[in-house]
Amino acid sequence: MNAAPLVHVDGITAGYLPGIDILNGATLELADGEFIGIIGPNGAGKSTMLKALFGLVPIRSGTVTLRGEDVTGLKANTLVARGIGFVPQNNNVFPRLSVEENLEMGAFLAPKRYAERYEFVTALFPRLAERSKQRAGALSGGERQMLAMSRALMMEPSVLLLDEPSAGLSPANQDLVFAQTKAINETGVSIIMVEQNARQCLQICDRGYVLDQGRNAYTGTGRELLHDPKVIELYLGTLAKG
Repeated sequence: MNAAPLVHVDGITAGYLPGIDILNGATLELADGEFIGIIGPNGAGKSTMLKALFGLVPIRSGTVTLRGEDVTGLKANTLVARGIGFVPQNNNVFPRLSVEENLEMGAFLAPKRYAERYEFVTALFPRLAERSKQRAGALSGGERQMLAMSRALMMEPSVLLLDEPSAGLSPANQDLVFAQTKAINETGVSIIMVEQNARQCLQICDRGYVLDQGRNAYTGTGRELLHDPKVIELYLGTLAKG
């Protein structure tokens, strides 16, 4: 990449328990406005990578920089204030609160910007405005994912980390969520997305990383990885045919 990366992950080693590393020297670069997908087998460290970037898993060695500034191991709330949003796979909305209240929680660090950001996310996802008074727990799976992403967008992040946004959704809702992630990216938000649905992930991302045993096994544009015989054989299998 010609320009300095927005996010640069340099050889990080990280894990949940002392002495047990899930990531073993993983690297990654994200350019301004780029959409990156991370795929790989179960247990490869994909979700751990996002959690380490967001300060939820201890990084033992290596560095993470945001716009050239070292942010390795900073706490999640500090990273949110610096422009990094995170949407976990599970427990990503407050089910007892209304849609509106969930979005208010998303803007807790900057309540004065709530009205302006509410307008932004409901323009992107009009269904949330229609459901504004409804409890989040009563939403469909696709709507809940929409709300989770919108809540993370309330602080106007420059980087959005998405952990398996299509998990557990029907095929129709999976398609909807992938279209929504692309729409978010087109507003100028840079995205790092971890996905089990490897084929669809590579179809929409600019570049992809294949993580295996906590290291980068392959990297390239989404199209290159989709058509790479080794990636197909090892990671995509029959999903890549047709």
